[in-house]
Amino acid sequence: MSKDIQDKQVLKEKYIINKLKKVLPVKCSMNFNLDVSELWKLISAPGNLNDSHPFCSKNEVIVWDETNHIDKLLYLNGRLYIRKFKTWEENKGYTLLIGEENGPQSYVIWEIDKIAENKSNLTITVHPFILAKLSQLSSYVPYYLFVKPKMTTYLNSVLGGFKYFCDNKKKVPRNYFGSHRWFS
Repeated sequence: MSKDIQDKQVLKEKYIINKLKKVLPVKCSMNFNLDVSELWKLISAPGNLNDSHPFCSKNEVIVWDETNHIDKLLYLNGRLYIRKFKTWEENKGYTLLIGEENGPQSYVIWEIDKIAENKSNLTITVHPFILAKLSQLSSYVPYYLFVKPKMTTYLNSVLGGFKYFCDNKKKVPRNYFGSHRWFS
C-alpha cells in the first residue's frame, strides 16, 4: 500500500472516530479479581475472544505485532466483523474500530482501572454506528428504546464471558448468558 493511500486511510479513520465520538455511547463495567497486568494479558492476547466471548464463533488474527493489531470476529450468526485497534496502552486499555469490512464502523473503548491490590475494573464503551447518521436529538428515542438496551445486554455478556473465563479457567459456553438478536 502506498504512503498516499495509507495517509488517506488514516485521515478517513480519524474522521470516522471524531464523528462517532458524538454518538450517544453505551458503557458497561465489571470488576475482576485480577491485578491490572493480569487483566491486560487477558484482554490483549491474540485470539482471546475464542475463549472469552459468548457470541464468538471464531476470532482470527490478521496482524498482531508491536505496532499493529487487527483481527476478525465471526459471530455465531455468521456476521463477520473486522477489529482495527487504533490505540494500545499496556495495562490501561485500547480503542478500536469494528464493523463489516468496508462497512459502517463503531468506535469502542476498553479501559482498565485498578481498584485495589489484585482487583481491577474493565469498562467497555461503544459509540455505535447504527446512530451515526442521526443527530443526537433524532437519535434519542431509538437510542433509549432499542440501541442502549440491546447493546447493554451485549456488553454485559462480553464482560461476563471474560469473567467466566478468568474465574473458571475454561472457555465460556456459547450463548451462556442467553442468545442475542444481533449476534447469536
